[in-house]
Order: sequence, then structure tokens, then C-alpha cells
Amino acid sequence: MELSSLHSLSPLPLCYPKPSSSSTLSFLPFSDRTRAYFGSSVRKRATLRNSCNSAQKNFLHISRAHDHEPRCYFSPNEGLNRYCISKLYNLNKLSRYVVAKSELAGAGTPDASYSLSEVKLSSKVRGVCFYAVTAIAAISLIGFMIVAHPFVLLFDRYRRKAQHFVAKLWAAATVAPFFKIEYEGLENLPSHDAPAVYVSNHQSFLDIYTLLTLGRSFKFISKTAIFLFPIIGWAMSMMGTIPLKRMDSRSQLECLKRCMDLIGNGASVFFFPEGTRSKDGKLGDFKKGAFSVAAKTRVPVVPITLIGTGGIMPAGMEGVVNSGSVKVIIHKPIKETDPEILRQIARNTILDTLKLRG
Repeated sequence: MELSSLHSLSPLPLCYPKPSSSSTLSFLPFSDRTRAYFGSSVRKRATLRNSCNSAQKNFLHISRAHDHEPRCYFSPNEGLNRYCISKLYNLNKLSRYVVAKSELAGAGTPDASYSLSEVKLSSKVRGVCFYAVTAIAAISLIGFMIVAHPFVLLFDRYRRKAQHFVAKLWAAATVAPFFKIEYEGLENLPSHDAPAVYVSNHQSFLDIYTLLTLGRSFKFISKTAIFLFPIIGWAMSMMGTIPLKRMDSRSQLECLKRCMDLIGNGASVFFFPEGTRSKDGKLGDFKKGAFSVAAKTRVPVVPITLIGTGGIMPAGMEGVVNSGSVKVIIHKPIKETDPEILRQIARNTILDTLKLRG
């Protein structure tokens, strides 16, 4: 059996079994048998001579003349040597520069190809611009919230429509240069004065911006640490955002009591029943807190499906903003007195929508 065109293969370091002294199966005729390589110009064509004895032992060996290179071999007893491991590691690092095809954009068409390094760079640049825009918008609008806040506390202590209107302007101004939002089912939204419990899947930091553009005065639930950020934390406090310590059972109980108090006074609340952002885009289990509140206060649950935010700013990658669009689908309100039935219906509604449209 003849090995032809060895020189036409890519110059990649490959590992082969180390020969034993008794092996007669080899590649000949190379003068230097201390090195094993694949790729550079070959002096002579190698002929593989069949040997029953060596074939049973499954030993292969390639020799090539290189003056200053260590050998690369594999032995069942010794494994990969350090040089070969380092070479393979370097090859793996090259994958970030390989041109890949986007399954989402073009299903393997040439137009869907892109350079991963270029995408990362452009996404990072967009991320910097995104936070610059949101900071400028927040600084420009925070003054209106501060001036209006005393009047809000006097005349609209629970709904705080004025503060939510400013927040809507801030969110719309931030996302407009970077992605488009499409709305479906706006007719299913309750009136501004009708209290309700809103629930949604949670994929990205951008979910908050997207939901604020709906213009509804629902109260979000947020980690207490977020309130410490200047400007953003102030705005959240003036909007009536509900603080929560995740691992504190007393804080969780107080949060639910405050939600029921707000609903009793005509305000709406918003829950991400998964509890955190999805890392892989899959819908997680829904916690029962939001549905217990809805059942006890006898208000409808409004499921909302968000599609696309996780692709634009994936969870754990808040420094990048990819190109794309977002779709917001508002489903019909669910009225039920059993919190478990509410939970199942709301989750199945969002899950089915993600499967069909996501």
C-alpha cells in the first residue's frame, strides 16, 4: 500500500504511536528516525510495507529530517509527550480565528459566514456605545424624576405613572440605536389602572429595557445590591422597585407582602418566575411566588414572551451587544384561583411560544 501526496496535507503536527524495537512496520527510507512530523516537503515517497506481526501490534512511525525539532509520538504506556500536547493546545486556540457559519442567520449559506474575532470586536464596540448611550440618557432624565418625585408621592404614591413614563423614555432612547422591538398582542394588556401580575421568561439584562418600553407602571423586583448604583439605583427607588435579598427568607416574605399591598392599592407587579436569567436560552422552572400573590389578591396573570434579547446580550456577557431584533408577545390574561394551575398555564403558554417562535 502506497502513501501518496504526503506534502499536500496541511502542515499540522500529528501524533503517532511510538515504535517498538521489534516492530518491522515503518515508513521508509528516512535517515533520521528521531522525529515524527507531517506536512513539510518530503524527500522521498514512503512505502508502507505490510507486516502481520507489526499490524497486530498496531505500531506506526513516521520519520522526517528536521534538525531542531523534538519528536512527537504516542505510546500506550507513555501517552502524549509535552510537545505534542502544547501543539494541540495551540491548534485549539486557533479556532477563534476560524470562519464559522451562523446557523441562525443563513442556515449554512455563504452569506451567513462571519469571522468570530470580528464579531467579538464589533459586539464589544457596540456594548461600549450601548452603555455610553444609556448613561447619557439616564443623566439627562434623572433630573425630571427628582423634580417630579415629591408630587408623585403626594398624588400617585403607588402607581407612580410619571416616573414610569420617564423610565420608558430612557429605555426607548437607549435601545433605539441598537435593535428594533416588535410588539404582538398589545390589546391583551390590561388598562393602566387595572392591577395585574405580569410574568415573563428571563434571558438577558436587556429584558428590563424591553419591558419598560411597554409603558406600564408595574413594579419590578430587584436585588438590593442594584439599588447601590448611582442614578440607576435612585431611579429604581423613585419608581417603587421592590428590593429583595435572594437568600433571605424574611426578605422574600416581606417582598410578597409588599406586592400584595401594592396590588391592593391599584398597582401592578412584575415577576421573572424563573428567578434568574437563563444561561442556555431554555425556559426554567417557575417559582410559585408570583402565582400565590395573584391567587390571593384575585388579579389576572399576564404572561409575556420575550424573544431575541438573549441573542443580543447573552447572560454573563453584559459587555457585548450583538445585532438582532426583539419580539415581545403579550398573551391573554389568565384568571384562576389555584396558584399551581396559574403557574402551569403561564409556563406552558410561554414555553409553547418559545418553541414555535423562538
